Amino acid sequence: MTDYNQQLEDLKNGIVESITIEKEDFLEFRTVLIGREDFKHFRGTAYHHGTTVYTYTIEPSK
Repeated sequence: MTDYNQQLEDLKNGIVESITIEKEDFLEFRTVLIGREDFKHFRGTAYHHGTTVYTYTIEPSK
């Protein structure tokens, strides 16, 4: 099982610039993401074939 929480921490701390999530992993990833207090700081950009790339933003989404 992938440690999505650690990947999100690495993204938040600037260790990585983005996280790429494939379609088949999205629901598992989303469960971890929305469980975080700071989930509105993560911005996902969807691409063809269900790939989503997440980045971290200083300002939370509204």
